[in-house]
Amino acid sequence: MKESIAILTGGGPAPGMNTVVGSVAKVFLRNGYRVIGLHGGYGSLFSATPRTVEIDFPLADNIFNKGGSTVIMSRYKPSAEDFEKRFNLDFFKQNNVKLLVTVGGDDTASTANRVAKFLEDKKYPIANVHVPKTIDNDLPLPNGTPTFGYESAREGGAHIATAVYEDAHTSENWFVLAAMGRSAGHLAFGIGASCHFPMIVIPEMFNKTTITCDKIVNLVISAIVKRKIMGENYGAAIISEGVFHELSFEEIKKSGVYFSYDEHGHPELGKISKAHVFCEMIDTRLAELKVKVKSRPVEIGYEVRCDVPVAYDRQYCTLLGTGVYDLYKAGHTGCMVYVDNTGKVSPLFLKDLQDPTTGKIPPRTVDVNSQYVQTILNHVCQYITPADYEAAKKFLPNPAEFDFKKILNW
Repeated sequence: MKESIAILTGGGPAPGMNTVVGSVAKVFLRNGYRVIGLHGGYGSLFSATPRTVEIDFPLADNIFNKGGSTVIMSRYKPSAEDFEKRFNLDFFKQNNVKLLVTVGGDDTASTANRVAKFLEDKKYPIANVHVPKTIDNDLPLPNGTPTFGYESAREGGAHIATAVYEDAHTSENWFVLAAMGRSAGHLAFGIGASCHFPMIVIPEMFNKTTITCDKIVNLVISAIVKRKIMGENYGAAIISEGVFHELSFEEIKKSGVYFSYDEHGHPELGKISKAHVFCEMIDTRLAELKVKVKSRPVEIGYEVRCDVPVAYDRQYCTLLGTGVYDLYKAGHTGCMVYVDNTGKVSPLFLKDLQDPTTGKIPPRTVDVNSQYVQTILNHVCQYITPADYEAAKKFLPNPAEFDFKKILNW
């Protein structure tokens, strides 16, 4: 029987999913392998009747430059009981599967590590190579290498944000944007920096103080008042949804939002409009201060996850996909594929990246002390400083309360 590989995709979509799957398929097909797509993420490995799709060259060639994922994704997270009682080894035996390729983010990577350990412990002769993706850019790849999907999502987000900023100028109001980023603020910061937004708020900025609703609101109002001092009655602020993950239970209640939680214990932020929540809190505070500003909420997240990948990601994902073949032929397993900026492929072993206590892959957060971040905050963003206190008294009873660096305790 012809040797096969199986591919599954986990978590949420990111631009480049199809490019990776198509590239993996093409390189293995040309080397004589059969390629099987497993629908439903990790759930397919624990099903007696997994849904599959045969990936031949015409299909691979048709999908490689498209958004979305032809191999249906899932956030299924297997339990210990799943591994002990339901792992479908027969599927691998009956189809002569020699390699399992997993494509996903931090949770998918952590589960890939569990799968690799399980296969090793049970002495099952199946290799596993993981391809890291996320628009959040929060997987710990070396030398600041982005996760695939991030650059495309930032481009799509910047397109939306640019139009929104022009609307703000045209109608003389303020827009409050919320961007995806569960564990890190890379996407919000990348979009805000690209569009010269007066205010960017990400969780990493609160490295010297506790995040509260009041501090988030005051940072945005700091930019609003600074712009008024400059004679500008419009603007936009972008806030990473990740700030919610750092809020205490009391602060979450204060925001007026009720959260349900997914199977990984994460608040299901996709069920609410974070931008609307931020906007409501900001409007309430502005009304108390008697500062007249019209604000509008805008979400950026699901709108960019299935964007057509930009050229950078198509090229990058092609190298990641073909890199899977290189690592497999070199005998590597239980690893992530890594491609540096010269195109060199090497393995990142999941066991070396995981937290020794939790077993999870820790997120890569934004380095707020980097020259890049400090340049944007110091030279692009606009906010109240001590030099503005006198002018700000026209709008604020206590300007120091809205001093950007005082709020952050910098």
